[in-house]
This record gives sequence, C-alpha cells and structure tokens, in this order.
Amino acid sequence: MAYQGGYPPYGAPPPQGHSPQPPYGQQQPYGQPPPNQYPPQGYPPQQPAYGAPQAPYGQQPYPPQQPPYGQPPQQQPYGAPPAGQYGQPAYPLPQQQGYGQPPAQQQYGSPPPQQYGAPQQYGAPQAYVQPTPPSLGYGPPQQIAWNAEPDAEALRKAMKGFGTDEKALIRVLVDKDPLQVNVLRDTYQHKFHRSLISDVQSEVSGWFEEGLCAIIRGPLATDVHLLKGATHGPGTKEKVLNDVLLGRSNADLRAIKEAYQKTYRTSLEADIKADLSMKTERHFLMVLAANRNEESAPVIPQQVDQDVMEIYKATEGQVGTDELLVCSILSQRSDAQIRAIAYTYKQKFTRDLETVIKKEFHGHMEAALLQQLRTGTDKAMRDAILLEEAMAGAGTHDALLTNRVIRIHWDKNHMNSVKGAYQHHYHKSLVHRIKGETSGDYERLLVAALGEQ
Repeated sequence: MAYQGGYPPYGAPPPQGHSPQPPYGQQQPYGQPPPNQYPPQGYPPQQPAYGAPQAPYGQQPYPPQQPPYGQPPQQQPYGAPPAGQYGQPAYPLPQQQGYGQPPAQQQYGSPPPQQYGAPQQYGAPQAYVQPTPPSLGYGPPQQIAWNAEPDAEALRKAMKGFGTDEKALIRVLVDKDPLQVNVLRDTYQHKFHRSLISDVQSEVSGWFEEGLCAIIRGPLATDVHLLKGATHGPGTKEKVLNDVLLGRSNADLRAIKEAYQKTYRTSLEADIKADLSMKTERHFLMVLAANRNEESAPVIPQQVDQDVMEIYKATEGQVGTDELLVCSILSQRSDAQIRAIAYTYKQKFTRDLETVIKKEFHGHMEAALLQQLRTGTDKAMRDAILLEEAMAGAGTHDALLTNRVIRIHWDKNHMNSVKGAYQHHYHKSLVHRIKGETSGDYERLLVAALGEQ
C-alpha cells in the first residue's frame, strides 16, 4: 500500500482491514486499541520527519523531543514494564528469576568488568536505572487465558488423512503471538500426543516448511535454532548472527544465552569462540556480554561528545581504523545514546556516521556496525534494507528472507512501519516485491505474515 508523503508514522494504527497488535515485547488485552507507545520519552525520536531542518551544531545539544508525524507522546514513562495481558500480572520485578532476568544495574558510565574502551564517568545520577523488559516470548513463562483447542483441532484436520490443507496451516498459525504459539504447541501435544512441529515437517517442505516451523517454535526458540545452524557446519553465517544478536536488549540476550545453554548443553560464547576468530569474534563477545546501557539510562551530552570524538579519532581522524573501539561504543550504548551520537557526529563533522562506517569498514564488520547504528537511528528502515538485501541480486537468499519476515511479523506495529519504510526508500510495495521473488505456498505464507492476502 502506497502512502502519501512518505511512510506512515511509527506506532500509527495499521491500514484498515488489519488488526492492530501490541508492539513486540508489550502486552495488552485483545480487542483493545494499542497505547500511544511511540516515541520513547527522552532524546530524539528514532525516526524524525524526513527533510526536517537541523539546528547548527552547538545551538542546542539535541533535537527537541517531538512526537513524529503528529502522534501524541506515550502516557507512561519510557522503560516501564508493560501492563499484563490476558488478565495476568505484568513482567515480574527484577528480583524474580526467569529467562532474560537482568542482574542489578551498575551506575551509568561505570565500566563493567573487562570492558574494552570503558567510558569516562560524567557525574551520572545515583538513581536506579530501570531495566528494559524482555520482549514478548523472552520473559519468564506466563499463563494466558486463551483456549487453543479449536486451533489445535484445525491444524490436525489440515494434516490428517490424504493431502494437506496448506491454506489452513497458514490461516491458523500466522496471526498468533508468541504466548499463544506456546499454548497452541502444548495443547496440540497434550490433545493428540503428537509433536506439532514434527507433523508439519512431515507434511510440507522447502521454505514454506522453514517459515511455518519458525512460527511454531516461537521467536526465542527460533533464535536459538538459527544460532546453532550459523555456528556449525561449513563456514559461519555471520548475517544470521547479525540478525539474531545485534541491537538486542540485555534481557533478550540473556534469555537467548540461557535457552541456548539449556538446549545444546554448551554456551553460546564457547561456540562463537570455536567458530569465529580475531576482531569478528571479539565483536560478538562484546555483544554477548549483554552490558548495553538500558534505554532508561540518561543521555549525557559530555558522554556523547566523548563518544563522537573517539569514533572520529578511530576512523577518519587517523591513518588506519581502530575497529574494536567503534565496536565497543556501538555495542555498549543504548538506542537513545546511539541516536545522540549519530546526530552529534553529523552536526560536528557534517558527515553522516553511516557514510563514515561505509568508508572505513568493509565486509562483515561494515554490515555489523551499520546494523547496530541503524537499530538506534531507525529500526524500521534497518529492517526494510535487510529485506531488500535478501532479495537483491541474482537469486533470492530465501533463508534470510523467510526468517527476517517471520521475525518482524511478531510485532504488528513494527511490521507496518517496516512496510512503510520500504515503500518510502524503494518506491515500491514490500508485499509486491516479495510476490515477485517467491511463489506458491511459500509466497502465501510470507504475504500473510505481512498482514496481507
């Protein structure tokens, strides 16, 4: 669907005919309109209006916090745990244990143990920093008041006997959130004494099977499955590691590491060390340390200025590039701080930080740093570009395309922003582009996952 004057505002309701869903990691009762959760309170919105003028450097430290595209600001403090869903309480308090449970937070600016390029302290407040809650499906197990038996029976009917009703599989599975998928999978096992994922694997094949299984596993188990595949066998699939690990919250990273350990009886760090080497290995180990500044941490102008100067000195300000210093900064800063760094760099040196990274880095390191930068500056555009890269050139990278579409489909608000960003950047419909690259049930699954027929 084309949008007049660019793509739709972040957090805006999806087009007519699509059910609004809570954002990834936030819960709300069915049938209720989503809260005004965009943009986050604090330093600049992730996606400012395109073409908006910028004040000269030094005139004001950062752009004023304005709701993008006329949207009102959210009504609750940014970083607060979301309200519960299905009549259940919200995420447990920090002292409770579970997947993605963060430890007690250090004071902002204090270097964590064995940190590369630890930042200098600038009088950060002694207040408690609210941890970013885990995304939906990454937190402690939750009981939901939802009956999955009708859907379990519909799935069994679609696969029982002669032939398979592929359209029914798509229809039942594609609109479920991570908590519903868990209930549906367990209900199917309890009711029929069969594994849902095994039955699907025996009935379908190819990338259609890959997409359905990614939905059935849910986002956390799919991440773990993809990481194992990326670090075993011939070569390392760095693009898969980028997709799963870069730009994630500390809570989600801890959930992924814990689930990986429980599933494969080995640590993710050990497998990364065994499969990677040199600076790429060190970069991913920085990410897996899960010591990013939380999104509620303050954006301190002096810290931003120091990070900008360190990035400049590590790249275009010297002969040669200090890759690990740049990796350290982008791996440890919050999204809000990365936005401030990118904005300040442009104001100070009149060059986009993205342009500097493209000039100074190459290969996997360039792709990884661009993904971390874009996570902070514009997540929707980041994912739009990743989807196009999976389809560009000779042949389609179906594994990347399938898992990238399924990953964004879990958060319907973000998914619609990605579709709008794609339309804005490439002047064509994402759904139309995917239809041109895929066919059959595989095409129908990806199109349905994007909320269209």
